[in-house]
Amino acid sequence: MKVRAVLILFLLMARPCGAQETTIYCIGDSTMADKKDPGRNPEYGWAQVLDSFFTEEVLIDNRAVNGRSSKSFMAENRWDSVYHSLKQGDYVFIQFGHNDQKVKDSSRFTNPHTTYRHNLMRFVTETREKGATPILFTSIVRRNFNEYGTLVDTHGEYPVVTRQVAREMEVPLIDLQYLTEVLETSYGPERSKILHLHFKPKEHPYYPEGKEDNTHLSKKGALLVSGLVADELKKLPISLAKYVRR
Repeated sequence: MKVRAVLILFLLMARPCGAQETTIYCIGDSTMADKKDPGRNPEYGWAQVLDSFFTEEVLIDNRAVNGRSSKSFMAENRWDSVYHSLKQGDYVFIQFGHNDQKVKDSSRFTNPHTTYRHNLMRFVTETREKGATPILFTSIVRRNFNEYGTLVDTHGEYPVVTRQVAREMEVPLIDLQYLTEVLETSYGPERSKILHLHFKPKEHPYYPEGKEDNTHLSKKGALLVSGLVADELKKLPISLAKYVRR
């Protein structure tokens, strides 16, 4: 009986350690990335708070980095690092476009219909090679209201190409451009500032000289965007959906 009791205890202790976690690798730019000095720094990437919306069976490995385009992310071997870590059952969340637009920076700029398109295709193909699931994301919008209160697009053809690749390669797509456009518009030109980084001089200790940033997210903005992602994941016919909590 003692041997049996010891065996049961061993199995109970070993079970959690042996349970395989599903890992979500997030690759992208600053709107997605983890930020330095969390708690002090009011800026957040939406993937930085993504773990709030998942059960403990899921591990978020956020590899997104400030300032990266699909081109520079590959050139710096950041994608290779993710690729070699991937295992069957994992997911890769792919969101580029903000920095692929940098036409004055040859290390980052990509033509949306050629290099950008083929970079997305490579991410998708190589993710599938490892038995993992790619999910494509269009870029979140910038807070760019004109004098008439209309939110004006700043991303051009990049979201269009992302949608095309998703359709042609049958990849799940979360259209964050559309979802965040609806979010920003619902808050309006003035109130939407709380979704971003708007501080008067001396209003926030991290930005003593003030800040007006309409691209990056406050913690509130990041949580709302991440919540939109969670809601969309629950609608997709993927096993990951069962681990989403709201």
